[in-house]
Amino acid sequence: MDKLGVVLGRFQIFHNDHLKYVLAGKSLCEHLIIGITNPDPTHSKDDPSDPHRHLGSSNPLTYFERYTMLKAVLNEYLVSYRNFSIVPFPINFPELYCHYVPSGAVFYLTIYDSWGKKKLELLKSRGLRTQVIWEKSPNEKGVTGSEVRRRIASGEPWDHLVPLSVTELIQKWDVRPRLRIQSTVTSR
Repeated sequence: MDKLGVVLGRFQIFHNDHLKYVLAGKSLCEHLIIGITNPDPTHSKDDPSDPHRHLGSSNPLTYFERYTMLKAVLNEYLVSYRNFSIVPFPINFPELYCHYVPSGAVFYLTIYDSWGKKKLELLKSRGLRTQVIWEKSPNEKGVTGSEVRRRIASGEPWDHLVPLSVTELIQKWDVRPRLRIQSTVTSR
């Protein structure tokens, strides 16, 4: 078992497949660092391997909202606060990685597409230790954040795709109008 592990994601909006990834990462280490990528617009940029990940419509929740959501989910699944940390992680800026996570940590990844492969390349380019938990084809991905956001915006059922604590927070924060406005702007 590794002492320190890292999982990475935008978590826009945290869903059940994110949960599988985070819990798989936690099972491999004593202390899990959860890096929230695209923490703000200044730490996001266009990348041809995933051309939508930097757009405002793909990033409706603030860093603090995602931080709060992750804490709630980990509490819901009885992961002790002593066994995890949550940090911003500027995935598009490899020169900044050392300012956010310890260099001795192992980065756990799941790969479904060219963006997953690009993340692996970015981490390895900095000499960081990586471990691919699983690699699957894009059609095996399951739940996606874009699907959850689309369903919320259109009023379709979505709560079965996310942990209960996420449902409660999304409703409390009244995210649907925000998503509807963003989807209207991006469809023009």
